[in-house]
Amino acid sequence: MQSERVFRERGVGFRFACRPWWKGARRQKCFRSEALQNAAKHNPPLAFGSRPPCQGVEAMIEIPRRSRLIVALDVPTAAEARALVERVGEAAVFYKIGLELAMAGGYFELLEWLVKRGHQVFVDLKFFDIPETVGRAVAALRGRGVTFATVHGNQAMMEAAGKAKGEVRILAVTALTSLDRGDLDDLGFSCDVERLVLSRARRALEAGCDGVISSGLEAPRLKAQFKDKLLVVTPGIRPVDNRPETQEAQKQDQKRTVDVAQAFANGADYIVVGRPVRDAADPRAAAEAIQATIASIFT
Repeated sequence: MQSERVFRERGVGFRFACRPWWKGARRQKCFRSEALQNAAKHNPPLAFGSRPPCQGVEAMIEIPRRSRLIVALDVPTAAEARALVERVGEAAVFYKIGLELAMAGGYFELLEWLVKRGHQVFVDLKFFDIPETVGRAVAALRGRGVTFATVHGNQAMMEAAGKAKGEVRILAVTALTSLDRGDLDDLGFSCDVERLVLSRARRALEAGCDGVISSGLEAPRLKAQFKDKLLVVTPGIRPVDNRPETQEAQKQDQKRTVDVAQAFANGADYIVVGRPVRDAADPRAAAEAIQATIASIFT
């Protein structure tokens, strides 16, 4: 099987498991970065969800449960990011570092620090430039222990990222979770959000991307159409009590949100959680509560 050959050539540890996606169980991929392999030297093995025997569908690599939560380090400085990681402790193994930190200084030093601690890292810089520049930027991430990086451009930009990625997994942004139908009208898109997301995902797959960034609201259609061909990484995760009528919800800029359980039920492979962890009185407890929900889903 080609996928098995590729992973064996790269020396990535894996185990096979599968079950029918149409019964609500999704075939998953596990991309073990150098950072996660380093973590295995210092921490107990990550728990895997159990799967029933293969029933005629292609066996795929499974994602460790605790890697499914990506904590967004959306803070102003690298020092505050390190402090938040310390507060979260062992409750998370995967972190996202984005534009705010890139503007603060010490971005790559923070990346190196996270990798040395055995964490997986998602570089969320949403590359958008001429294709050659995008390709060179992505190539500069190789060998740094980066697991995911994002591109937010047209077909040529995505293709450039796909060709230059090396071991880095490229995620194409479909439609930001802060956008709704009215925002798309303002941007000149005549189609609805779901059609735009599916079109962007199809083009991302053709361009050689490994997955997409998508709201949990569009995840069911993505999994139905692309199955295990694309990873679905879902931001905009909010607690179940984050309702539009609440004062706190009115302050949020995310418009197309779901909670943890709904995101995975809809087909997400990973979730990105920022404010519910960052702003919690006890970030570690908040992250562990999310991990408990994930563990109850992938048993």
